[in-house]
This record gives sequence, structure tokens and C-alpha cells, in this order.
Amino acid sequence: MSIDPPEIIEVTETVVACNGGGGALGHPRVFLNLESEGVIDCPYCDRRFVLKASAAAGSSGH
Repeated sequence: MSIDPPEIIEVTETVVACNGGGGALGHPRVFLNLESEGVIDCPYCDRRFVLKASAAAGSSGH
């Protein structure tokens, strides 16, 4: 059984930072790399980051 992530965030960059939303309910800032899959879940808060299709098509792969 798969559980839906609490929040899905579309991004245009292959590296994103997540801090759980900041404030007292946040978590340490982590940097997540979407380059290989185009999608990644934060290991702390389970937010799902998804690379927009237009950003993936324009990726130069460096």
C-alpha cells in the first residue's frame, strides 16, 4: 500500500533545499538532488519534489 506524500512541490531546479516549512515545526535544511529521477521525497517530512517537464527537457546534464 502506498501512502500519498503530504505535499507535492513542482520545481524548475535539479537541486532543491527543504527545511520542512521552517519555524518550530521545521527540520534541518537538507539539499535534495532530482537529477537522476526527476522526483524525490524529503527524508524528514516526506514532501515530494517533482521536476517540471519543461525544466527536465532543458537540462544540460552537467
